[in-house]
Amino acid sequence: MVHMPIASTTPRTPHLLTVGFDLDMTLIDSRPGIHACYRALSERTGTYIDCDLAVTRLGPPLAEELINWFPADQVPAIADLYREMYPVHAITGTLAMPGAREAVAAVRAAGGRAVVVTAKWEPNAKLHLDHLGIDADAVVGNLWAEQKAQALREHGASVYVGDHTGDVRGARTADAYSVAVATGPCDAAELRAAGADVVLADLTEFPAWLSDYRGDYREAVRA
Repeated sequence: MVHMPIASTTPRTPHLLTVGFDLDMTLIDSRPGIHACYRALSERTGTYIDCDLAVTRLGPPLAEELINWFPADQVPAIADLYREMYPVHAITGTLAMPGAREAVAAVRAAGGRAVVVTAKWEPNAKLHLDHLGIDADAVVGNLWAEQKAQALREHGASVYVGDHTGDVRGARTADAYSVAVATGPCDAAELRAAGADVVLADLTEFPAWLSDYRGDYREAVRA
């Protein structure tokens, strides 16, 4: 039996399933593209960046990574430069995660909506989804961890899927069911310790999980 999330006082559209998805390392493997963009940024600025290290800790906002390589007063300008360079260097090298398209399709097949909520700059997030043919109903960017709850509530999401403990915190703040995938920087034990309701190996397991979740939800409503 799947544990149902605590009811929220925020009104949600009845009988409409809305599932939120994180982007980096949940729906997309952006490591190759981001690695290339950091390498180009390093060459352009003349500042050393350990690109291999940087791509092992994707998830938090860009500024939290840049502060490791640039003086604090330069970070906002460098972040703008990175985002400007990003479409050229990072989009084509990025791949869909295994099961990503099928996970979104499963939500649609259930009559639901799939909403992407990410810390990534929103225009670049949309470029990734368009390039990979992942058709989300809405995309909200520039939100991290607990901040994601705002968008999840606005869209009435009852489930949020992510790979980082920050995603777990966002789901729980929104009173959404936290589905974690162990495909990013946080392993299954970390995700469970953060409070994830369920941890999947990757999104290939999501359609079967969603089917079980919907069955348990219908039983709970009938009860």
